[in-house]
Amino acid sequence: MRQSFIQRYLANNHFIAYTSVILFCAFALIISIGKGSVELPFSTVILIVLTEGLHIPLGVELDPMHINIVMEIRLPRTLLAMMVGACLAVAGAAFQGFLKNPLADPYTLGVSSGAAVGAVVVLFFGLSLPLVGRFTLPFVSIITGFLTLFVVIGFARVVQRSMSAETIILAGIIFSSFLGAFISLMISLTGDELRQIINWLMGSVALRGWSYVWMILPCFVIGFILLFFNRHELNALAFGEETARQLGVNLKVRKLMILLGATVVTGGAVAVSGTIGFVGLVIPHLTRLIWGSDHRHLIPLSMFVGAGFLALTDLVARTLLAPTELPIGVITAMIGAPVFALILLRQRKIVS
Repeated sequence: MRQSFIQRYLANNHFIAYTSVILFCAFALIISIGKGSVELPFSTVILIVLTEGLHIPLGVELDPMHINIVMEIRLPRTLLAMMVGACLAVAGAAFQGFLKNPLADPYTLGVSSGAAVGAVVVLFFGLSLPLVGRFTLPFVSIITGFLTLFVVIGFARVVQRSMSAETIILAGIIFSSFLGAFISLMISLTGDELRQIINWLMGSVALRGWSYVWMILPCFVIGFILLFFNRHELNALAFGEETARQLGVNLKVRKLMILLGATVVTGGAVAVSGTIGFVGLVIPHLTRLIWGSDHRHLIPLSMFVGAGFLALTDLVARTLLAPTELPIGVITAMIGAPVFALILLRQRKIVS
C-alpha cells in the first residue's frame, strides 16, 4: 500500500516530477563537464558556461585552458550525449505507447538497425547528397530507418492481419538480425574505413564536436514536436484503436505522425552516435513506473531522464578505465540489461 501511495502521489504531482528531472539533467551536465583527466571545480564549470556559452558578462578572470576544455571538448560532447539520450528515450516512449507493449523500442523494432545501415552506407561510400550536404548522414539514417519500419509493419501484416504488438516486435527482431548481418558484410569489405565504422557501431560520442550537435539538433526538435503534439492521441491509442476512433482520432494520419516523429529522433541519434541499446527500452519504463503512463508528461519526462542518464553513462565510459575510453553502448547494455531484468521480475511478483 505504501508503494502504491507514493506512486500515485508522484504521478499526480507534476511540479515535483519536472523539478526532479530538470535538476537531474543539470547535475549530469555539470558533473560530466567537470570530471575528466583535468578536474575542474563545479563553480568554474558554471562560470565558463555562463560567460562563454550564454555570454553573460560576470566580470571574472578565467583560465584560457579551462575555457578551451569546456567549450571545445566537454560541453559539445556532453550536450551531444544528452540529446542522443533524449532522442532514444522519447522514441522508446512513443513506440511503447503506440504498440501498448513495454518491450517495444527503436532497437527491437529494427529502426535502429535500419538507420545504422543507412549510416554505414554513407560512411562506406563517403556519400554527400547535393541538397542536404553535411546533413547527409542523419538524412539517410532517417530515410532507411523509416523504410525499415514500414517493411517490418508490412511483414507483420502479412504474417498476422490484426498485427498484434508481439508480431510486430518479432518481425522487428527478424529484420534487425538480417540488417545486422548486412552491416557485418559491409564491414568485411572495408579497408581504411573499418576502424571508423566499427567504433561508430559500438556507440560513442567521443571526438564529436559542435558540428554533430548542430547535426542532431533539427532531428531532435522536429521529432520531439511531432510526438509531443500527438501525446493525447498516444493516450487514446492506449485504450485501443476502436476507442481512439470513437474519440475522434484520425488514426491513419496520427499513427503516421507518431511513427515519423519516433523515426526522426532515432535516425538522428543513430547517425551521430551509432547504435546504443537499452536507453529507449529502460528509460521510458522507469519513468512510467515512477510518474505514470500519461503521455502528456511521460514524453517530456522521459526526454529529461534519458538526457541525464546518457550524459552520466558517457562520463563512466570515459573515466572508468581512463585513459582508455569504453564504447558508451557497452555501458548502457551493462546497466540497462540488469535493470530491465529487475523491473520485469518486480512486475511479475506484483502480478502473481
